[in-house]
Amino acid sequence: MLAFWFDPAHRDEWYAGHAAFDALIRERFAHRLEQAVADALDGWTATPEGWLALLIVLDQFPRNLYRHDARAWQRDLRAQRLALSGIAEGFDRRLPLIHRVFAYMPLEHAEDIALQQRAVALFTALCNDAPPGQHPGYASFLDYARRHEAVIARFGRFPHRNAALGRSSTLEELAYLAEPGAGF
Repeated sequence: MLAFWFDPAHRDEWYAGHAAFDALIRERFAHRLEQAVADALDGWTATPEGWLALLIVLDQFPRNLYRHDARAWQRDLRAQRLALSGIAEGFDRRLPLIHRVFAYMPLEHAEDIALQQRAVALFTALCNDAPPGQHPGYASFLDYARRHEAVIARFGRFPHRNAALGRSSTLEELAYLAEPGAGF
C-alpha cells in the first residue's frame, strides 16, 4: 500500500481530487478501510511502516472515497489518536521525509487548535530536516499546515465541511468561503 501511495506517478494526485484516482483507490483499497474500521488492521501499528499505512487508510483514503460527504472525516479522531501514539513512539522519525508528511497530516486535519499547533511544530521540524534542494517542497507543506491552523484559530472548525456535516455556517464563515482559494 505504501508503494502505491508513494509511487511518484501518484504524487500529483494526492490533493487533485481526480475521480479516476479516487476510483483506483476504491477498487484497490476500499476493503482496507472496511478492515481498519473493524479494527482488523491494528496489528499494523507494530512497525513504523505499518503504522503509517494504517494512518493513510484512516485519514487519506476516506477523503478519496467520500469526497464532499461526512464519511470523509468520520475516522479523523481515530487517525489523530493513532498519529499521536506513533509520534510518541518515535515512529515518524524512522520514516523517510515524504512519508512523515502523512504521519502528521491527521493532526493538520483536526478541528482542534492544540493539534493544529502540534502539526505546525512537526511540519516546521520536517522542513528543517529537509536537504536544501528539497526545502521548498517541505516549506509548502509547512505553509499548508499554517493555513489550516489559521482557519481553526479563526473559526474553531473548517467551514468548508459545514454543508456535508449538516452544520450551519456563520456569516463570517460564509464570507470566508466566498474568498478565492478558501477551504482545503
